Amino acid sequence: MAKTSKKLQAAGTPAYTVPGLTPSQGAEIAALLQDRLNALTDLHLTLKHVHWNVVGPHFIAVHEMLDPQVDAVREMADTTAERIATLGASPSGTPGALVADRSWDDYSIGRAGAIEHLGALDLVYQGVISDHRSAIEATDDLDLVTQDMLIAQSSELEQFHWFVRAHLETQGGTLTTANATSEVDATRKAGRKSA
Repeated sequence: MAKTSKKLQAAGTPAYTVPGLTPSQGAEIAALLQDRLNALTDLHLTLKHVHWNVVGPHFIAVHEMLDPQVDAVREMADTTAERIATLGASPSGTPGALVADRSWDDYSIGRAGAIEHLGALDLVYQGVISDHRSAIEATDDLDLVTQDMLIAQSSELEQFHWFVRAHLETQGGTLTTANATSEVDATRKAGRKSA
């Protein structure tokens, strides 16, 4: 089941929504999208954090790979917020609301090697993409316009994830971060590859 925003659920039903949906359906979709907005906002800030804190021999490749991802994810967040507003709800983009409403922990890696950061980002992308796919399923019978937006975003997120994973794949086709249970664990596993 797709995650929904506690804050937008508590806000209640909007006075209006898009034609073809009831206000309660609009509220349900908006609450689902607020969780996606939180995830995308968190992701674009995390990507920028990695951009600033990546070091080592792969620095420039990863540093430059991340800026277009930051820009694209920030655009996804903007599109998502505008869809929430279109549905008649009020998107919340403040840092405090994001932290209060999210169900995941802060990114836990500071200054580290490029491959180590990419190991942690592998897990970050897995979480965002899995939750986006759950939201796609939740909108299947409810709102195809929102679903189409989420599908397009997922396609781009999956490509970015592929870029990250390309650095973590062995010549035998396995991921160095396979079965990692935390960002720290993924960082260690990825770091072993680069050593």
